[in-house]
Amino acid sequence: MRFALGFLVPVVALIVTFWWWLGLPVAMPTSPLAAGEKLPCASYAPFRTETSFGEFTSPVRAATIEADLTTLSKMTSCVRTYSTGLGVDQVPEIARRHGMTVLLGIWLGRNLAENKREVEAAVALANAHPDVVKMVIVGNEVLLRGELSPEALSAYIRDVKSRVKVPVTFAEVWEFWLRFRQVAEAVDIVTVHMLPYWEDIPIPAADAARHVDVIHDEVAKGFPGKDIMIGEVGWPSAGRMREGALPSPASQARFMQDMMAAAKRGNYRLNVIEAFDQPWKRQSEGTVGGHWGLIAADGQSVKFNWGAPVSNHSWWRLQAAAGAAFAALIFALAYAAGRGNPGNRPAHWVGVAVIALAAGLTIGWTIENLPIESLGAVGWAVSLYLAGLAILCPPVAAIALARAMPRPAFAALLGSAPPPDGRLARVAGVLVMALCVIAVALALGLAFDPRYRDFPFAPLTAAVIPWLVLGIREPQSARGVAERLAAAVLLACTMFILWNEGVANWQSLWLCAAFLALSLTLSGVPGARRQGS
Repeated sequence: MRFALGFLVPVVALIVTFWWWLGLPVAMPTSPLAAGEKLPCASYAPFRTETSFGEFTSPVRAATIEADLTTLSKMTSCVRTYSTGLGVDQVPEIARRHGMTVLLGIWLGRNLAENKREVEAAVALANAHPDVVKMVIVGNEVLLRGELSPEALSAYIRDVKSRVKVPVTFAEVWEFWLRFRQVAEAVDIVTVHMLPYWEDIPIPAADAARHVDVIHDEVAKGFPGKDIMIGEVGWPSAGRMREGALPSPASQARFMQDMMAAAKRGNYRLNVIEAFDQPWKRQSEGTVGGHWGLIAADGQSVKFNWGAPVSNHSWWRLQAAAGAAFAALIFALAYAAGRGNPGNRPAHWVGVAVIALAAGLTIGWTIENLPIESLGAVGWAVSLYLAGLAILCPPVAAIALARAMPRPAFAALLGSAPPPDGRLARVAGVLVMALCVIAVALALGLAFDPRYRDFPFAPLTAAVIPWLVLGIREPQSARGVAERLAAAVLLACTMFILWNEGVANWQSLWLCAAFLALSLTLSGVPGARRQGS
């Protein structure tokens, strides 16, 4: 008992200290907005379910837009829309009641009949609400998607321009404006999208506003005499890292405040993407796609206050408590299982402490990321599968360690070797096999289709470290072809992921460390204590 308590106390202290550190509010610069000042404009779409944009069939109710603009009118005096269908055509009339203006979007694509409907609806709205509609945006990133040629796009722009009395523009990523400069001849304003997170070489949040400044100047030089507007600029609050670009509440707050200050210094116009989180975008952009809003998808929760410190883990106290409780449970189960075992007690409790520490540090993170990284039935199934392993592996491995029981080989479970003795051995073997399957699948996904995939480092850490510890103390007597093959695949994928994601991506580095730990566990830990020693 004294060994257990002697190790449990520092483990709990480390868990609490870790979560206190993670939860510390990050200091922000002085607010760039004066008292009562609002954002220039914000992208707005009233779609906040987890379907894809093309699958929305029912028009949005006027009451939904009314509630949204009631909230937004406190933050901005302008909204940018992207289409006119599915009830979005109600926005200008409702915006008038809130004293707001609209940058009216026309959605263009390959469907010519739908393009015509969008154009006609937007022209009618612009002419019916000249006091509200201050600009018409003919198409959004249609060149990037390759759905229209520059010539066809220019024809649409000129057609709209001849029929409305407000400025007409087209919105596209800045690289494609510079590639297809002829489109600028048709527009009144060059509207560029600048999203440092999505750059080919991602920019960290702390450097992103300076990057936008540089690109704005480059675009302005490319189109002398043209008015330049940044049509989309923003930062995600959750999702996978891209090199050093970390989506987080603090990163979003830092970038937005730096960006507003830069826009004031440079005296240029911008539109923030976006007003509300759009969960449906996760279908096409991964987790990060649903978290660009300044307000959460519930329509009420503002993510940060200008100039105020921001915590990336505002529930850290509960996460620390959950981690400490989980660690205590692991110690209790190991103590109960090891009573009467005359093994090396200090070394035994070091192993239990490492298992409990890894599990306690990461279980709160696992639970926090569960709803964020889960999309649809398959996404939830994968996340729950990982969470289940994170919860089950640590106590089972700690009990096996207490009983000096090595993990059985896969062959023993698959019937090509003598079966393992006892229920605990079979449970341990099944858990490791299940862990191996999901880890290989995740590694292959990140190697062959990585762009929108998350890095589930927290549950993998909680699930892998216990078996690594057990493999050091109670090494498996025989390692079969399945273990060696899985270890080789994990090692190869890990090397590619490290190269592809770069050393600035700590999420990738952490997950790769978990992959390597599992690869070592499966192939055999060098220097591990041999059975009987």
